[in-house]
Amino acid sequence: MRFWSGKRVFLTGHTGFKGGWFALWLGELGAEVTGYSLEPPTNPSFFELARIADSCRSLLADVRDIRRLEQAMAAVRPEIVFHLAAQSLVRESYVDPVGTYATNVLGTANVLEAVRRVPEVKAVVIVTSDKCYENRESTLAFRESDRLGGHDPYSNSKACAELVTQAFRDSFFADKDGGRTVGVASARAGNVIGGGDWAKDRLLPDYVRAIVAGRPVRIRRPDAVRPWQHVLDPLSGYLQLGERLFDEGAPWAQGWNFGPDEGDARNVRWVVDEFTRLWGAGARWEIDAAAHPHEAGMLRLDISEARERLGWRPTWDIGKALEHTVAWYRGYATGADLRALSLAQIDEFETATKVLEHAK
Repeated sequence: MRFWSGKRVFLTGHTGFKGGWFALWLGELGAEVTGYSLEPPTNPSFFELARIADSCRSLLADVRDIRRLEQAMAAVRPEIVFHLAAQSLVRESYVDPVGTYATNVLGTANVLEAVRRVPEVKAVVIVTSDKCYENRESTLAFRESDRLGGHDPYSNSKACAELVTQAFRDSFFADKDGGRTVGVASARAGNVIGGGDWAKDRLLPDYVRAIVAGRPVRIRRPDAVRPWQHVLDPLSGYLQLGERLFDEGAPWAQGWNFGPDEGDARNVRWVVDEFTRLWGAGARWEIDAAAHPHEAGMLRLDISEARERLGWRPTWDIGKALEHTVAWYRGYATGADLRALSLAQIDEFETATKVLEHAK
């Protein structure tokens, strides 16, 4: 991790759940991080509770504003860009499909266009989603070579973002005639969980809110299968991918899956039952039988490419992921210093990763 010390990093989406954890970790690794994002999307927010602004220079702006984005990136002159800013909710995409496409597709194009004007950038990681694949409800796990698609506007917008990334990479950043070459890759992560997520219509944030309100959480699709993972696991993959792109470029410039081990693709029922057991008194759930918009029933990721080529592997299984998630929200409930708690979980994750590496 010494690689990151002093590196100039431009990170979009730093006020969100996943981006906040990433800004915190990059700051601890010694990177000079500039975050670019809208105001925190929730109240409470991980950004405020973990004091993420102490770990980076925080710019509050919109990726849809290309002029502001280009000015910000030109002023920072980053060496590495991570693009996490997104409209990230399936159900919200049914409410605002045009806004979802504007943020997730045009926003991605704007980031890559801004990169074109900053010669110092050597590596770019565009974070999309495991839902970017055309999902025919097969039991087979998705591989990076599978067809892109998406039934709902959110999933489809992430497939579009993948195509935008490929087009910019092939057209502007893979010059084979002696021109500029930038390592541009995309990252497709599974369903991330962890402390500090307060988004609506997400399983565990909804459960925590229900517990606080003294009512059971209502579960829409208890038999839906997802590739669950703690937020630090895909972030560790992004770090590793960013380093490879910076050092070597083209061999790593492609789409990558970052998900859990095969056995951790569990159904929603199993996850809420385990969360209920870990939380204890006050946690209960019931099935919501009302009609809801379409959501995929089966979604699994094949991570063999990242394992075999990048040498990446998930560190925490679903059990550990849930334990650390419960610990964080309990810390919130008892008034703990959530920045210190989050940093302690990052330290614990790094230690566990080193143990796995030594065991290889």
